Amino acid sequence: MNEIKKISMIVNGKSYSFEVDIRESLLEVLRNRLHFTGVKQGCSVGECGACTVLIDGTAVNSCIYLAVWADGKKITTIEGVSKDNELSGVQKAFIEEGAVQCGFCTPGLVLTTTALVESGRKYSDEEIKREISGHLCRCTGYNKIFNAVKKAIDKKQTGSN
Repeated sequence: MNEIKKISMIVNGKSYSFEVDIRESLLEVLRNRLHFTGVKQGCSVGECGACTVLIDGTAVNSCIYLAVWADGKKITTIEGVSKDNELSGVQKAFIEEGAVQCGFCTPGLVLTTTALVESGRKYSDEEIKREISGHLCRCTGYNKIFNAVKKAIDKKQTGSN
């Protein structure tokens, strides 16, 4: 018998409350129930980063994060990154550096980069590489992605974002 639990969360600034099977992943809830299809299902084992969302500002693989753990949390998906129909500084950096092609990995990378930018920390090149190492990309190539991440962090720190 399936165990059901009522949960509440804020996704992209909007409150949601509903019942979930305690075995459902956050990815399943976001895509199938709330229709945030920018959260991509890739490997389903937390290896590719396509399903990355921000949970209370921290980048998390939603495919291996149970929905019940998100109870009371603030979730940001790619749909919640831009504000007032204006791309975020991170999104602009990815476009400017040509760090997008097919777009499948892009939402997860943008969200991880957003978490890095919002942390306010200065990152070395090696730290940036380590932070984005949980994302697999088959199209764009990591140099352009690295350059976009670095640019977004630098712009935020210099106030030119």
